[in-house]
Amino acid sequence: MAWMEIDGHHLLVRFSPAEHVLGLVRDLVVPLSSVESVDLVGSWREVRGLRVGLDLPRVRKLGTWYSRGHRQLVSLRRGVPALKVSLRGERYDEVLVSVPETDLLHACLSYRP
Repeated sequence: MAWMEIDGHHLLVRFSPAEHVLGLVRDLVVPLSSVESVDLVGSWREVRGLRVGLDLPRVRKLGTWYSRGHRQLVSLRRGVPALKVSLRGERYDEVLVSVPETDLLHACLSYRP
């Protein structure tokens, strides 16, 4: 299962070895200054476009989704809440990841001193 963590001034998204293979994804490290907004994922319909990776309908989505000028890094699991992090000036425009501690991460990423 993928996980998100904040390490100093960076947001890290890490994947298990199996996820690296199945989803054709790599770990992602972005500066917190690149985070534009953070929201809870309301529906898996927010994932749009053509995919490179794994898609088991209503069970698991893992990989990169491409649409016109838009790129999403996705790791969603049925029954696990998820966060959508919008990024500015990075390889991906959005990162959607299922993580059990969505409330804590949402609060930490939304806080701007």
